[in-house]
Amino acid sequence: MESGLEIARAAAETAARQSYGKLVAWLAARTRDVAAAEDALADAFAAALERWPRTGVPKKPEAWLLAVARRRRVDAVRRRLTSEAGREHLKLIAEEAEARMTDEDLPDERLRLMFACAHPAIESSVRSPLILQTVLGFDAATIASAFLVSPATMGQRLVRAKSRIRETGIPFRVPEQAELGERLDAVLEAIYAAFAEGWSDPAGTETRRRNLATEGIWLGRLVASLLPEEPEALGLLSLILFAESRRAARRSAAGDFVPLAEQDCLLWDRALIDEAEALLSNAAAKGIIGRYQLEAAVQSAHAARRLTGRTDWAAIRELYDALLSIAGSPVVAINRAVAIAEAEGAVAGLAALYVLGDDKRLDDYQPYWAARAGLLARLGQVPQACEAYDRAIGLERDPAVRRFLQEKRAVLRN
Repeated sequence: MESGLEIARAAAETAARQSYGKLVAWLAARTRDVAAAEDALADAFAAALERWPRTGVPKKPEAWLLAVARRRRVDAVRRRLTSEAGREHLKLIAEEAEARMTDEDLPDERLRLMFACAHPAIESSVRSPLILQTVLGFDAATIASAFLVSPATMGQRLVRAKSRIRETGIPFRVPEQAELGERLDAVLEAIYAAFAEGWSDPAGTETRRRNLATEGIWLGRLVASLLPEEPEALGLLSLILFAESRRAARRSAAGDFVPLAEQDCLLWDRALIDEAEALLSNAAAKGIIGRYQLEAAVQSAHAARRLTGRTDWAAIRELYDALLSIAGSPVVAINRAVAIAEAEGAVAGLAALYVLGDDKRLDDYQPYWAARAGLLARLGQVPQACEAYDRAIGLERDPAVRRFLQEKRAVLRN
């Protein structure tokens, strides 16, 4: 039988998974103080863990958390403001805090918060990380690993960005068409990063990741529905649906990792693939090609194996060539090297991979070392392959993928 503390903790974790970004967005939209909203919500969750074991979990946990967070925010304003204008501001907030609100009354303002975080006044390199933290509750260390920077550096950037929102009074709204541009890019990048983090937890069981794949899909659908004429919004949704369609095939019945090339196509979700194909076709009809459309096209080429029985690696390599020309990231370059190896041989693939060797960001990037190990193994360079496998194994967080890599390395040593 679960104790009161265990029940309370489970309820708090569920509320965080389902409502964290929604609550932060609602609180921050009214004061433009993201940090204060996060602090107030953190206090509310702490209060929940202290009170719920004694009083029981409320019928509407989200509404309870919001009420406590609003009171905490009012207390913070009371301590900070002493002028007449400040007292008037406090009075307004206090009146607002006394209003009754149910779960159904709480509007979802996450998209507005995302665009505030993507405002031109915010440094471009921190816009997507800021969205991940404020909307989805990522900690700085997790975000840093996704963007290949140190946790300390990322933490400092996030603090400065939140101060910038407050100090400059950045509005919480979806921008007009003429203002979208770079801001939409940051929003889409954050959604993709969130989905990718959750997608790497196939069973959706890690509390820390909060089933982020589902959250990323929801946000992707929201942006695509609000901006149906934006081809990259459609392309991103297509991309993540292609990836999600393979979830059931990514683990064996025993829980072992199954690489894409060995997956059973019959386990792929045909409805999601069909939806992704339709979105990609719709995006292509707009006549403006971008990063997410090209990445979705790569996934479409992989999905075609269910129809043809083979993977067109030459076509995938061409898509990565195009993608590298517009999004020259090391991640794209690694995937391109793998495609070259499949289309032209391991020597050509390894040569493309070695070009990236001077990029220090790859020192702690597992896919680079896994790709390098695989190509070295194919060329019979066993000592170098084992060394690369050791690096990849040490960097891998997923136990199933780690076992897969260990098995590959063990075969080389036998």
